[in-house]
Amino acid sequence: MHASSTDGTATPKVELRNVNLRYFSLEGETEALRDTSFSIAPGEFVAIIGQSGCGKSTLLSLISGILKPTDGAVLVDGKLVNGPSRKVGYMLQQDYLFEWRTILENAVLGAEIQGANMTTAREHAKQLLTKYGLGQFLHHLPRQLSGGMRQRVALARTLCTEPEIVLLDEPFAALDSQTRIALADEVTEILRREGKTAILVTHDIGEAISMSERVIVLSRRPGRVKSEHSIRFATSDGLRPNPFSARSAPEFNGYFNALWKELEVHVEG
Repeated sequence: MHASSTDGTATPKVELRNVNLRYFSLEGETEALRDTSFSIAPGEFVAIIGQSGCGKSTLLSLISGILKPTDGAVLVDGKLVNGPSRKVGYMLQQDYLFEWRTILENAVLGAEIQGANMTTAREHAKQLLTKYGLGQFLHHLPRQLSGGMRQRVALARTLCTEPEIVLLDEPFAALDSQTRIALADEVTEILRREGKTAILVTHDIGEAISMSERVIVLSRRPGRVKSEHSIRFATSDGLRPNPFSARSAPEFNGYFNALWKELEVHVEG
């Protein structure tokens, strides 16, 4: 059951309230985020896009509790984020698999760090890896797997700790386009089936549209929410199409063009 606030509305799964982030380096002060606010409902799949350096990955670090805002508040289930939480899982662009550990041993790494029951964790990891088509590779080493297979292991490692929120930071960027689209399909289906709240950071407009239910556009640095777009596709069965089918849906080009203009992708003289 999802928590409700006193006025009866559902509590957002993730909420940022007037978040500012400034950091200092040898070059001086950098303002990364300014007055950034948005909320994400339980089970919602949201994509965040914006130009390089606008603070997209910084937002994920704030939600995961790795960073603290200079001002404002980051909340998960209505409670202030004060550090890393077991509710949040992170999947990065690089798979960061340990080459000396087997696929199964890599998949249970997060559970091991959290001090979970390892017998239970191994069983869960085996189930996840088998479900993702890696059952016969449990005792292989990462170098024996393709890039797409390695990212499936990374997803299994993320989900093995049973997070409620999954943060995806450019998770397919290192893959070729065919593998990238196929894996986007798989990951989207897995996260939806398991009822996860998902936040995807990507440079790829098509990926954002095809995977998410809502796209948040960040401005140039200092990042703030420039606009939000609900992504809806008309289908005969009322169900959302998978990412591959969404790319050929009649609505896709309209969303793409609108987001392209929002990103101010023209080169300035």
